[in-house]
Amino acid sequence: MNKIFIIFLSFIFFTGCSSLLRNVPQNNTSTNQALQQANILNNQGVDAYKKGEYQKAIAYYNQSIAIKEKILGSDNLNTATSYNNLGLIYKKTKDYPKALAFLGKALEVRKKLLGRNSSKTAESYNNIGTLYATMGETQKAIKLTEKTINIKQEIRKKENLDIAISYTNLAVLEALQGHNTKAIEYHKKALEINKENFGEEHDLTQNNYKNIAQLYFATQQYQKAKEYAKHIKKESSIALEDINVIEDYPVQH
Repeated sequence: MNKIFIIFLSFIFFTGCSSLLRNVPQNNTSTNQALQQANILNNQGVDAYKKGEYQKAIAYYNQSIAIKEKILGSDNLNTATSYNNLGLIYKKTKDYPKALAFLGKALEVRKKLLGRNSSKTAESYNNIGTLYATMGETQKAIKLTEKTINIKQEIRKKENLDIAISYTNLAVLEALQGHNTKAIEYHKKALEINKENFGEEHDLTQNNYKNIAQLYFATQQYQKAKEYAKHIKKESSIALEDINVIEDYPVQH
């Protein structure tokens, strides 16, 4: 059977693990010293990994994890980062069962604490997917990579929505200052994002059309106002009419 080679992006985040649980007593000297030691061991593992000394890296990470599990517990994002990193090192040494075990631990913690639609959860799915691809289990790799993509799309949609809200806020502020041209520009930016993500008839998109039409009407750009108003489909939408100029006739005496 022909091997199928797939190119994946591997996300390897080796950190100093400075983020600790808030409920760890700050005045407990022995606890703090132990956590500092765990961080030192973590960083020594990073250095050994970079030098290609994988067995040393594994030893450092196992020692670091033992300390973290004792103090922080296994359901902790700091500990999960070490699980993830150790899994990636085991992948390098082709110890695939251990790699899968530790990458799987990291995934479970991240799903539990961060939820499914998190960049860290996506990272874990991706890392396990690349591992399955390396092992030749292509179908499993495909499913996990699809999950990674779906999560990233959801994250991107959320980020785009936040950007659109910011553009709308800028537009409102510019309009309050009487800068209608700038306000229209920002409303249009929000419109493009909302239209792409939610479609023409979504409330956010419809509000963008309404705001742009109103601003064009306020600046006496009636044709442009009508162009945007024609996209408004909600009953609550504004209706724009042509201005009929009535000439004054001389008064008869």
